[in-house]
Amino acid sequence: MTASEPTIVATSGGHRLGDRTRVTFHSLVHHAVELSGAHGRRPRVMYIGTAIGDAEHMTARMSEAARVAGFDLTPLALFPMPNIEDIESAVLEQDVVWVMGGSVANLLAVWRVHGLDRVLRRAWESGVVLSGVSAGSLCWFRGGTTDSFGPRLRPVTDALGYLPYGNGVHYDSDEGRRPLVHALVRDGTLPETHCTDDGVGLVYRGTRLVEAVAELPGKGAYIVRRESGTVSEERVEPRLLPEPRR
Repeated sequence: MTASEPTIVATSGGHRLGDRTRVTFHSLVHHAVELSGAHGRRPRVMYIGTAIGDAEHMTARMSEAARVAGFDLTPLALFPMPNIEDIESAVLEQDVVWVMGGSVANLLAVWRVHGLDRVLRRAWESGVVLSGVSAGSLCWFRGGTTDSFGPRLRPVTDALGYLPYGNGVHYDSDEGRRPLVHALVRDGTLPETHCTDDGVGLVYRGTRLVEAVAELPGKGAYIVRRESGTVSEERVEPRLLPEPRR
């Protein structure tokens, strides 16, 4: 069972502290699984931690989070070499791909070396739900703002481009994000840009934004556009998702 049409859930959230584990999956991850149509069996989720260098401690935490959630987790590591021989077959067997945050610039470079950019497009087109947080959100768009190159935020404009928009993550928690997004949209560096506060996700069917959802109350999503040489920002009120069952 896969999603009825190509689906992306791009977020600034998805994780929280667990009762007995360091990390559990919050509502945004559970919503991505729900959208995949995986019911009546354990959902298959692939975790990709390229953006943090396949840090083993985070892979262990994601594995624990999956155990608590009742998911079958397959980690895909690319350092020091791929841990799976047939990456494409493994990806296409999943219900959901969840991409961890970190350096989106490094993620893009490593994925392209291994051809994962092409594999993920095929998976998306076949109904595997693509999702992730921060760098794992930015990667699906044409570009956005990133601290991949240092503490000063800079634009990245060569992301995968499955979605024909810019993306702004951590819009409420990093004070530099909003003004830089506005400047980049104003000068044409970024196209129309879709942004999320922490705890918010954007759901795309094909390339259409169909809904904003949230795992935390009072948060927002935003669409930043350039119109007649000026920038406008429209707030989109997310639908609050239910708490995952513990």
